[in-house]
Amino acid sequence: MHKKWQVSEVMGGDLVKILPSENKIILQLLHNRGFDDKKSINDFLSPNYDEQVADPFLFADMKKATTRILQAIKDKEKIMIYGDYDADGVCSTAVIYSALKKLGADVDIRIPFREGEGYGLNMTAVQEISDSGYKLVVTVDCGISNKEEVSEFKKNKVDIIVTDHHKEPQELPLDAYAIINPSLNDCQYPFRKLCGAGVAFKVVQGLLKTQDEFVWANKLPLGFDKWLLDLVAIATVGDIMPLLGENRIFVKYGLIVLDKTRRKGIMKIVEKLNHFSGKLDTQYIGWRIVPRLNAAGRINHASLAFELLISDNDDESDKLVQKLEEENTRRQSITVTMMKEADKIVSQIKDDKLLLASGESWHPGVVGLVAGRISDKYNLPAIIISQDGDKYVGSGRSVNGFDITSALSECSEYLEKFGGHPQACGFTIIGKENLDNFHKKMVAIATEALKDADLREILKIEAEIELADIDWNFYYKLEKFEPFGEANDMPLFLIRNLKIEQVQTVGSDGKHLRAMVSQTNHPVIHKMIGFSFGDWCAKLNVGDNIDVVFEIGVNEWNGNKELQLKIVDLMESAK
Repeated sequence: MHKKWQVSEVMGGDLVKILPSENKIILQLLHNRGFDDKKSINDFLSPNYDEQVADPFLFADMKKATTRILQAIKDKEKIMIYGDYDADGVCSTAVIYSALKKLGADVDIRIPFREGEGYGLNMTAVQEISDSGYKLVVTVDCGISNKEEVSEFKKNKVDIIVTDHHKEPQELPLDAYAIINPSLNDCQYPFRKLCGAGVAFKVVQGLLKTQDEFVWANKLPLGFDKWLLDLVAIATVGDIMPLLGENRIFVKYGLIVLDKTRRKGIMKIVEKLNHFSGKLDTQYIGWRIVPRLNAAGRINHASLAFELLISDNDDESDKLVQKLEEENTRRQSITVTMMKEADKIVSQIKDDKLLLASGESWHPGVVGLVAGRISDKYNLPAIIISQDGDKYVGSGRSVNGFDITSALSECSEYLEKFGGHPQACGFTIIGKENLDNFHKKMVAIATEALKDADLREILKIEAEIELADIDWNFYYKLEKFEPFGEANDMPLFLIRNLKIEQVQTVGSDGKHLRAMVSQTNHPVIHKMIGFSFGDWCAKLNVGDNIDVVFEIGVNEWNGNKELQLKIVDLMESAK
């Protein structure tokens, strides 16, 4: 199916009046991101940590939470940090743990098994924690949907502080000692899109500001919070949070910290598994670091990833990285096998607007990855389910225009538990009849929601430009938009009627395309590279005209640098 090219609406003249000397294409990019005044533009292009990071006490329960934590440390109470098994959950756990250990706390961590316990608190964990003498529990990246478990902690005379970022459920865990969650409907914190580690980071900032009210030897040194930003950056990218507002600041500064990280484990990932081209950026985090941290929780237990993040020993870090890489390789193999089996099932589905497949031998830790690949391939919402007897553990991924977690809410009568975001969800079902009813209802909801939708993959193009617009000065202006990620994608541009001067396949297997192109009234010939576009070489000849959607980057070799135009999609120009 051909992709749908969606070029952003050309801006009006307001930004030109505000910044009359700025490049018009750069203004268009700013317009596309919703910036319409000089301050918001300056804040975006020149992020300033000290000026733009909000006061943690804008969370209503923050002072209450930090005071209780510090009191627990002073009274030598046992504290349990309860986390989650994905990259955000593991990083969140490490953020809070690092701070509490530095403060001298008697603190342990518990991360549930994905396969046996599932997401969030569970009654078995509540009882075990309570029986083991813990007086304070701090959740990270979970807890907001665990009303019953939180109430049980209160019955057991254990205080629980819930720190989370997930959507407010129908019933809040009001028996919690404190709740810190920017997604709550009545939360006054100015930035609502923090990941779990971002929320944990705000707690550490709160501890830094509250600790002087308590007298003991251990204190968090000034600037301690900033050295946690490498973890916050990894988590923010890994949880696909929008890289705007406070997240943009955390990731921008977090990349600087990551480049100088003191964490032996992260250093070993970069050193040993690197495939590293010299630039630690969001793409490196998303493609290299996050999958390895996630692999631990998907295949075995996430404590491996946590231990790596807090390790301060070279030999231990070496062993942990090697083990993590083995888990990631196993995860890749399982994913490939499951993808083939699931694709065989969904390829038989003809008219449904939601694709569902289940298998008895499928690993529950990988269902989300396979759901994402199926959804990407068919551009439809997809649900993949692992069956274990009468228990079904599933994960879903969605497309624009269909809030899959909201759809789950409409099917809650069939679900044991569920949660997620508009584009991703997880759930558990008990009983084949409930599964069948759930399947029918979800298909009906998706069919109604997407009945008039154009389901082609959309390429969101920032602007239609000319070859003459592209030079090093323009590239340096584009660099100020980094870090790229969710809600601030690397810009895609469109140029029409490019004339092919040369075209050839490249790569050992001839899978890639390299073309030299020109444009009328522009004397400079540019090189374009199209990875996996080698098939086009048989369709194109010198002198043909093409329309191309592309990214602008830099190619470096043997000390030389050149601007590189990377093809994302192309078509022959209209005659």
